Amino acid sequence: MYKATVKAAGEKMDKTIAVIQKDLATLRAGRANPQILDKITVDYYGTPTALNQVGNISSPEPRMLVIAPWEASMISPIEKAIQKSDIGINPSNDGKVIRLMVPELTAERRKDLCKQVKKRIEEGKVAIRAIRRDAMEAVKKMKKDSQITEDDQKAAEKELQKLTDSKIEMIDKVGAAKEKEIMEV
Repeated sequence: MYKATVKAAGEKMDKTIAVIQKDLATLRAGRANPQILDKITVDYYGTPTALNQVGNISSPEPRMLVIAPWEASMISPIEKAIQKSDIGINPSNDGKVIRLMVPELTAERRKDLCKQVKKRIEEGKVAIRAIRRDAMEAVKKMKKDSQITEDDQKAAEKELQKLTDSKIEMIDKVGAAKEKEIMEV
C-alpha cells in the first residue's frame, strides 16, 4: 500500500532533478552552447515564440553561435530579443544570419556563476525534502486511518529517507559537474 506513495515520491524527485539539470544547462559556461538561448522568446507576428522555433541555431566554433532565421524579416526581432535577455552577449548580423561571440569568462564572473549553481542546487534539495515531507505525511495518514501497520510505516519512512539521500547525492553530482565546467579555463 505505501509502496505507491514511495514510488510517486521518487518520480517527483526525478522530475525535480530533471528541471534543475535543464535550468543549469542555460547557464553560460564559457563555451558556446545553444541551450543558453532556450529561455529567449521572440515576437513572431505578435506571438511570443521560443527562439529555436523561428530559426536554426548552430555552434560552428567553440565560442560562436549562429542563428539562421527561417524568415529574413525575423533578424531584427531576434536581435532585439537577445539584447533584452540577460545572457550578456551582443548579437551581430550580416543580413542573413546572426552571430553571437561568447566572450571568455572572467574569474569574477565564474565565481558568480558558481554561486548561482549552488543556489539552484540548494533550491532543488529543498524541493526534494518537501516531496519527502509530503510523502511522510501521506504514510502517517495511512497509519492513522489503519490502512497500514506501524511496521509498514517505519519501513516506508526508512525507504523514503534512503530515496531522498540518493536523490540529494545525485543533485550534488549534477551541481559539482556544472561547477567544474564553469571553472574550466
